[in-house]
Order: sequence, then structure tokens, then C-alpha cells
Amino acid sequence: MKPRHKRFVLIGVGLALVAGASGLVLSAFRQNLVFFYTPTQVAANEAPADQTFRIGGLVEPGSIARASDGLSVRFVVTDTAKNIPVVYKGALPDLFKEGKGAVVQGKLGTDGVFVAASVLAKHDENYMPPEAKHAVDEAHKAAKTVKQ
Repeated sequence: MKPRHKRFVLIGVGLALVAGASGLVLSAFRQNLVFFYTPTQVAANEAPADQTFRIGGLVEPGSIARASDGLSVRFVVTDTAKNIPVVYKGALPDLFKEGKGAVVQGKLGTDGVFVAASVLAKHDENYMPPEAKHAVDEAHKAAKTVKQ
């Protein structure tokens, strides 16, 4: 083989390796990408049925029900317009309370119940995740528009 042909082969192999590595990085990135949806969007079937995503809003007062095993809990997340029932098995954050902001990550079950893999709660009295705050504000605006 001539030196010129060897260079072409090496360049081709190098390009193939770079393309393969780029493909793997993009694939991993896409698998770990998690989108945020409001309860209104989930109720309108805008959220993916077979992928992990996050929903956020307020924990509906009076909706927290703990199972006898001490780990399982059911509650409702609302943006004041729509409600989504959530099931979670695990330890809840200390600041998780009724009427407070929460973001849950998981998948929507075929029965319409959101099966959460993790639960995040707001960290002080003045904080709400930006996505959840925006969702609650939009729901309040929509409710005011409907009433008028």
C-alpha cells in the first residue's frame, strides 16, 4: 500500500471513530433528558406515555395518604386547574407538606396515576421551582379568564 492510501485509511478510521463516539454521547444525552409538564398538560395528553418526565405544582391539601408499610404514599399534585394522582414508594423530603410546592419525576401509568421515582420539595417559604410557579400562575390566569 502506498503511503497516500494508508493516510486515507487512517483518516477514514479516525472519522468513523469520531462519528461513533458522537453518536454514543448524543444517545446517552437523549436518554437522560427529562422534560417538565404541568398537571394541565398531563391531563390534556401532551406528556409522553412511555417516557420519564416531571410534573410540578402544589400538593393538594388533604390528599396525602400513607400506606401501612411506612414507605408508600399517595397524594395529588395540582396546578389549581387539573389534578394528577401520584404514587411514590420511598422516603419523602422533610419539607414535603400539603399545600406546598413539589416536583415529582417518574412515568404516567396506564390508569392515569403518576408513578414517581423521586420527589422534590421546595426548600423554604419563598421558593417554588420556576416551572411550577409558572404553571400555577398560568392556571390562575386561565381560571380568572373562565370566570369572567
